[in-house]
Amino acid sequence: MKQKELTLLLCLIWALTLLYGEMFAYWLPSIFTCSWPHLKVQTKSESYQNDYVKVAVIADPQLMDKTSLRLPEKSLALELVKFYTDLNMRRSFFSSILGFKPDVILFLGDYFDGGPYLSDEEWEASLNRFKHIFGLNAQGKYKDKQVYFISGNHDIGYESLHYAKPKVIGRYEETFGIRNYKFTVGKVDFIAVDAQTLDGHPQKHLTSQAWEFVKNISVDNVIRPRVLLTHIPLYRPDGTYCGPDRSSPIINQRIKRALYDKSNDIIYQNYVFEKSSKYLLDTIKPKLILSGHDHDQCTVTHQSKSGPVKEHTLGTISWQQGNLYPSFMLLSVDNSTLPNASVPEEPLLTHLCFLPKQLHIYMWYIVLLGFTLLALLFWPTSSSSFWHQCWNLAGHFKQLIASIISRNETKEKDEDANYEYEMMWDAEGSMHLIKKPLKASTSNSNERSLGERGNVVMRPTARKNTGQEADFSMSMDMASSTGPDPLPRLPPRTGRSRATIIIQRLLRMLRMLTVIAAVNVPLYMMLLFKDWIDK
Repeated sequence: MKQKELTLLLCLIWALTLLYGEMFAYWLPSIFTCSWPHLKVQTKSESYQNDYVKVAVIADPQLMDKTSLRLPEKSLALELVKFYTDLNMRRSFFSSILGFKPDVILFLGDYFDGGPYLSDEEWEASLNRFKHIFGLNAQGKYKDKQVYFISGNHDIGYESLHYAKPKVIGRYEETFGIRNYKFTVGKVDFIAVDAQTLDGHPQKHLTSQAWEFVKNISVDNVIRPRVLLTHIPLYRPDGTYCGPDRSSPIINQRIKRALYDKSNDIIYQNYVFEKSSKYLLDTIKPKLILSGHDHDQCTVTHQSKSGPVKEHTLGTISWQQGNLYPSFMLLSVDNSTLPNASVPEEPLLTHLCFLPKQLHIYMWYIVLLGFTLLALLFWPTSSSSFWHQCWNLAGHFKQLIASIISRNETKEKDEDANYEYEMMWDAEGSMHLIKKPLKASTSNSNERSLGERGNVVMRPTARKNTGQEADFSMSMDMASSTGPDPLPRLPPRTGRSRATIIIQRLLRMLRMLTVIAAVNVPLYMMLLFKDWIDK
């Protein structure tokens, strides 16, 4: 029957929608839209074979907590937001990023949202969430993959907090390691710098410690290419173009300093100061710069003494941090196997990859729910099949188009019927047709109208019935208006029948909606727990 077919169709649509939105969408980057950049590059010499280490780069997870939204702590609304945000990042990591089978995982800071303001217990709870989302063990690794971290402003704050809450720095280093360090991947050196301390007062310990590390790095001989890692991007002039991958307006430099005392410590900054940026470029001499903090994609080129240097600012991996288009980066790092081979022209290759637009998926769920309710409420209740109803609707639509076309043709014919054509010859003997309106006489029109009336056949029975109906209706009106004892009017049955129809349709909608929910709610819950449990 029709209702069963409609219910079955909606069940199928919902099942496919949930499978795509909760699972298949996260497979798309690794299957269709993204790949390791070194796989697209062909070497000039076939005898020289490059080997690359595959590095996945992630920025700004910024786990939501009590400081993120104006919601009561441990309220149901806040817990739901935290759960779905964590679940989205966990799916992105396990289904999209790990689908590329990277060798190294690199985080660019901001692991928590209110890190400096969390108590030790809250910090520990957020850390456990972070490890669960990205599948990290107690040592901060994912199975056999090496994982590297750099500090962010939402982890340790800026200069004003470093001395007001010194335990914040110690707590971070106990969990993620030292903030300024160097490590090697393949044939490339990575220099991680704590950008939150670079622009502080030079005489203070943390700032001097950061610059001392930079000076020691600059003394070393630059044998291998270098990558500079900084959570805060390097300085760029206001309004600098960020490339086609950016989806939000450009943010210019903003600097906030403490006004409650004479220290003038930094509370917030968008970019590293211009002087500090120039010194980093000239001393470290990087081939590539990776940064975060902005939550949106930005690619700029800096000028240094050693030549132009490209900086990639990665967008956030979280869909709740102001960017509807979460992203990550695939970085191919040279690892040449030939011992005497020279450094290749492209030791570092990058490819920016985008994750599913989670907000669009939820919006589609809402639209589909509205369509489902309307279909269940207003679909015809006749016993014809679902496909027969669709065929009827198509037929009605076809008839509507045909009637519109026929009206236009009739109108053109009627306009032509009101004109006549007269043959005229000019002085050269050429004939022309002149269109003139008809001059119909009143008598002709009357005769024509009488003739047209004469063509109408009126059956005696029809005329008699018509007269009887007219007399009956007239007598009813007269009796109801002027008679001494007017006839009582019967109450209309339309209202009661309409209410009955509405109740029946609501009950039918509720029954069919229950069937759809009974099929798809367990599927949805299964998909949730499948991705949430430890793997």
